[in-house]
Amino acid sequence: MKLGAFSISLSVKDIKASKVFYEKLGFEVFAGDLGKNYLIMKNGNALIGLFQGMFEQNILTFNPGWDENANTLKDFDDVRKIQEHVKKAGIVPEQEVDESGSGPGSVVLIDPDGNPVLIDQHV
Repeated sequence: MKLGAFSISLSVKDIKASKVFYEKLGFEVFAGDLGKNYLIMKNGNALIGLFQGMFEQNILTFNPGWDENANTLKDFDDVRKIQEHVKKAGIVPEQEVDESGSGPGSVVLIDPDGNPVLIDQHV
């Protein structure tokens, strides 16, 4: 199963302080809007999303159809196929994608420790 690019989405208290901290670790702003309280930062293949006031917990995020530079992949597993696979494996999604659709969509799973796992397809 191909889950696509991986990042962690962090729920931060002060996005400006978090930005400075991760810049000191070599991360650079890749996308987002500081004025809207979210940034995507990149260091090599590592991606970190900083989100202030948008959600309560940190979220593990996978993007089927994208590489770590948000380039569309030719060959990837659609989020609906991934959802079908996890359901057959006995995982009950917290939020499901419409299986009859196509294109962008997302499914949310909760791991055994309560961590949200977002599989978010943009293509």
